[in-house]
Amino acid sequence: MNLLYSNDKPGTYPDSWYAATTEPLAPFEPLRGETRADVCVVGAGFTGLSAALHLAEAGLDVVLLEAHRVGFGASGRNGGQLGSGQRQDQQTLEKMVGRDDAAKLWELAEGSKDLVKGLVAKHGIDCHLKPGIAHMCFSKAEVREEHDYADFLFRRYGYDQIETLDRDAAQALCPSPKYVGGSLDMSAAHLHPLAFALGLARAARDAGVRIYERAEVHRIDEGAPAVVATDAGRVTADHVILGCNGYLGGLNRQVAAKVMPINNFVVATEPLGDDAAKVLTRDVAVADSKFVVNYFRLSHDRRLLFGGGESYGYRFPDDIAALVRKPMTQIFPHLRDVKIDHAWGGTLAITMKRMPYLARVAPNVLSASGYSGHGVGMATFSGKLMADAVRGEAEGFDTLARVPAPTFPGGTAFRSPLLVLAMTWYATRDRLGV
Repeated sequence: MNLLYSNDKPGTYPDSWYAATTEPLAPFEPLRGETRADVCVVGAGFTGLSAALHLAEAGLDVVLLEAHRVGFGASGRNGGQLGSGQRQDQQTLEKMVGRDDAAKLWELAEGSKDLVKGLVAKHGIDCHLKPGIAHMCFSKAEVREEHDYADFLFRRYGYDQIETLDRDAAQALCPSPKYVGGSLDMSAAHLHPLAFALGLARAARDAGVRIYERAEVHRIDEGAPAVVATDAGRVTADHVILGCNGYLGGLNRQVAAKVMPINNFVVATEPLGDDAAKVLTRDVAVADSKFVVNYFRLSHDRRLLFGGGESYGYRFPDDIAALVRKPMTQIFPHLRDVKIDHAWGGTLAITMKRMPYLARVAPNVLSASGYSGHGVGMATFSGKLMADAVRGEAEGFDTLARVPAPTFPGGTAFRSPLLVLAMTWYATRDRLGV
């Protein structure tokens, strides 16, 4: 089954609050016939849009192919959180890759925040970019660990943007009966992800990128040059960049063995009005300490945007609203009867180590994916890193490519059942509070 069409209508954005509050771009034509380019980019999410934009600004001729619409996938559906650091914490990374590379990974992650903020400012992208992400905890032990980590980041990396929150401070910010403390990072940020993706697409188009929609790639013939084939056309290019993430399918077996698609779900409530203060008293986003994380924020029209729940098959559940309402009302019991106006799902991708997988899968073919829920910054930045690597500046790309990336046990055939078992175990731990 093809994930590109398992849950969505061809060429149509999902019925999300993001799509309902953003003016789409006029459709780009599908690719017809043959064309030549310096670089062919596959996938018009944050990764591909960023790569195409940076390449075009450097003077290269770029073709960008998207199977549906620009920003159609996880880039236009996610929680919109621009977090600090990598998906793994720095203590884990120091053990995984050593202190020198861990320090480089921290710098790259900080660069990803700066890049997103800079692109928003440079191109005048109206995506409601706001500072602040809080990390909320359920137990005193988790709070101690959270505060110790903030101290570690200050001592080791000089990072002084995190305010530690005791129970009273956490309740003053987010009056949920579940949270007993946490932290607030005001250098992190949140935004409207589809509006950001469409802003990148406008900038790429204006920089000269030739964008084609409804242009699903079926085959890539690696060579010098490479040939990228769609239903009705093909692109001959000196370089190919894969920015497909959870929608890669069978385009590259090496990436597919290390990057697994999973589904995540979000709802938007009716506008809360004055009751919004019972959810958050400041315009920041929140992610909590559950392994199957709850994440939420208030929209600019005072709705609660709440993400939670995952699935690992091809199909989304029939009632996404009911699935997400359960964790939402665990965090905010007073919202048990609130109306849900929008409910949608999206397919992202994870890796075994929960770190992006960047690889040179052929001499002239680069891939970046597997952001594991940390893609607003790192996908955008990885696109730039691949653009830099095409131009011969590969230091940042190579640093991320050195991160260990184990193959999922059982390969593509058995990775999903094994992951379901593992995630069920973690979800049980979440429910039991252990």
